[in-house]
Amino acid sequence: MQLDLGPDDRTDVLRRSQPALIERFGRIVRPPDKRRDPVWVLVHGVIGAQTKTAASNASTDALIAEYGSWDAVAEAPVADLEARLQRQTFPSVAAKRLNQCLGAIIAERGSVDLRHLSNYDTAEAIVWLETLPGVARKNAAGVMNASTFNRRAMVIDGHHRRIMQRMGIVPAKADTAKTYDALMPIVPEEWSAADMDEHHLLLKKLGQTHCRPRRAECEGCPVRADCETGRNS
Repeated sequence: MQLDLGPDDRTDVLRRSQPALIERFGRIVRPPDKRRDPVWVLVHGVIGAQTKTAASNASTDALIAEYGSWDAVAEAPVADLEARLQRQTFPSVAAKRLNQCLGAIIAERGSVDLRHLSNYDTAEAIVWLETLPGVARKNAAGVMNASTFNRRAMVIDGHHRRIMQRMGIVPAKADTAKTYDALMPIVPEEWSAADMDEHHLLLKKLGQTHCRPRRAECEGCPVRADCETGRNS
């Protein structure tokens, strides 16, 4: 018999944080026309390690514009992909991972197409995506949340994970997957996929300003009252 422990206080912390972050940074809402095809989001994540978002956006757009289809990108020699991924921080790594990832999709599905994931629930889709070379939890969740799938899945980047750790919402040494697994059950039930996307983008802003990697600048932080680190600073 499983006991009902009642509501989790961390849910209320997340619920309070959203309006506080919006008041500080303004709304960050991804309009419908900015939701990309799931394969575009997947490719963007596979090639994007330690690369600024704008550079990865440009690289991903350039690939599909030049080759015309993701199947054609999959057939391109790795050396050609590397030459076209010079905006990326690690172009040789990005090219190899992209080639392997798209090849794995073709081997299983016959073409580079993720439409079958619309028939999966979100957890099943994420498990499937994580079987692909170069795809971890952040990218898998991004495919489900930030693409036209528009599913309730929390994208966790380094800023997001660090803030959740410092706030005491997830364990101090939780990696991305463990942070995701800790957060998803406590996300306010009324939050839509778009709310979760905005929450992630707002936390990214917070991580770029107050909650920096080397040192938390707690003075003036909009969520300080709900943060273990902030209250103790």
